[in-house]
Amino acid sequence: MKPFKNVNYTVYDSSPKEIFVFHEDQQNIDEKTVASFGDEWTTFSSFSDEEIKIAGDQYFDIVADDLLNNKYVLDVGCGTGRWTKYVAEKAAFVECIDPSDAVFSAAKLLKDCPNTRISKAGVDNIPFEDDTFDLVFSLGVLHHIPDTLQAMKSCVKKVKPGGSFLVYLYYNFENRGFLFKSLFFFSNILRRFISSLPKFFKTKTCWLIAVLVYMPFVLLSKGLRKIGLKKLANKMPLSYYTSHSFNIIKNDALDRFGTPLEQRFSRKEITEMMVKSGLSEIIISDNEPYWHAIGKRQ
Repeated sequence: MKPFKNVNYTVYDSSPKEIFVFHEDQQNIDEKTVASFGDEWTTFSSFSDEEIKIAGDQYFDIVADDLLNNKYVLDVGCGTGRWTKYVAEKAAFVECIDPSDAVFSAAKLLKDCPNTRISKAGVDNIPFEDDTFDLVFSLGVLHHIPDTLQAMKSCVKKVKPGGSFLVYLYYNFENRGFLFKSLFFFSNILRRFISSLPKFFKTKTCWLIAVLVYMPFVLLSKGLRKIGLKKLANKMPLSYYTSHSFNIIKNDALDRFGTPLEQRFSRKEITEMMVKSGLSEIIISDNEPYWHAIGKRQ
């Protein structure tokens, strides 16, 4: 564990785990989106070990063990801390930061993980010196920031030369057909409306979507798999969730339809951003979720 690079913080110690709250102003941030995630992660503050492992294995499929074992790691946009908990089983120490009130949920989830530390901070004020970490990762976060490239550069600066950066950014459906893209077009219009609703109505609406939209596709995909039509099952919208619990499905429905700011990128655009951020030897997983990628700091 390294010292913070500045002392402009207060310590919140009334939770199961200390939270270091930094007070620097941030520019590259959408306040409504941050507030929305604070609401989301206080609503979904509990995940089972099995749920964390299933999802974690999917995101970290391109991360070799030697990049994690006994390493100093940073989780940017930690939310409830589920990826921090997943990584903490192997890493020497994990720092996790998030600008939202989700850090209070993370304090509960990580209370039994002594090799972790929580900071309330964003990409504009990551409270560590450059060239500090063996691995930095940011999963499902940077596409919710106004300037995704600048945010990625801020993350990569914290990686030691020769270290690695893992990222997951929403894909733009480049590998999907016309029907799939059309469904997204209409769902995106719906997202803009739902994300503007008050918290109670937004949450209940997203849960209805989980039941009435997500689950029928998930069950159909599962049925197609059972009768041997795996390729067709994989082409179904939301087939990714066949291995996930209903808790995860409800959470992701809220994440998908309740978030004000969302950007999507092609595989090529993600590669270009990673190169511009100073990364090489880039690997983009061919597996869902699309796209998650890792690169080496030059």
